[in-house]
Amino acid sequence: MSTVAIIGSFADDVQAAHAIEELRAAQVGDFKTFSPIPSHRIEHAIGLKKSPVRWIVLLGGISGVLTGLAITIGTTYEWRLNAGGKPLLSWPPFIVICFELMVLLGGIFGFLGVLGLSGIPATKIEPGYNGRFGEDRFGIVVRCDEAEAARVETMMKESGAEDVIREGEYQRR
Repeated sequence: MSTVAIIGSFADDVQAAHAIEELRAAQVGDFKTFSPIPSHRIEHAIGLKKSPVRWIVLLGGISGVLTGLAITIGTTYEWRLNAGGKPLLSWPPFIVICFELMVLLGGIFGFLGVLGLSGIPATKIEPGYNGRFGEDRFGIVVRCDEAEAARVETMMKESGAEDVIREGEYQRR
């Protein structure tokens, strides 16, 4: 069977989230959403899980602390500078270095994690994308079998879609 793309355009996120919930309940096909703003309703309707970026930042912070300890302890044993009879491994100055490297590496890992997981930079425009989906409309692109296309169109129209277009009829605005 051939697959077609049904593109629905919605005025607000409530209607788009309702359409997504109906599509998920019907298990019609794969869909992709486009939104001009972040929408928790749409995220909840899609069923997104929590982002793994927080674990990447934690990994960066832990590696920053371990790097700080390795650098300070290693430098202390390498140079063996005993100033005024103080112990070689003096923890208070080490804590400052460990904290600074924890923040630095946690931030760098977090930035790279967000960049890697979000697909930035986008090297190609997704099929079915309309310029208005980045301005003032919410979009849903459903890839389904030809036999289910009429049912998907009906579901989108009943959910409040302003425009429902098949991929062959699609024109960029």
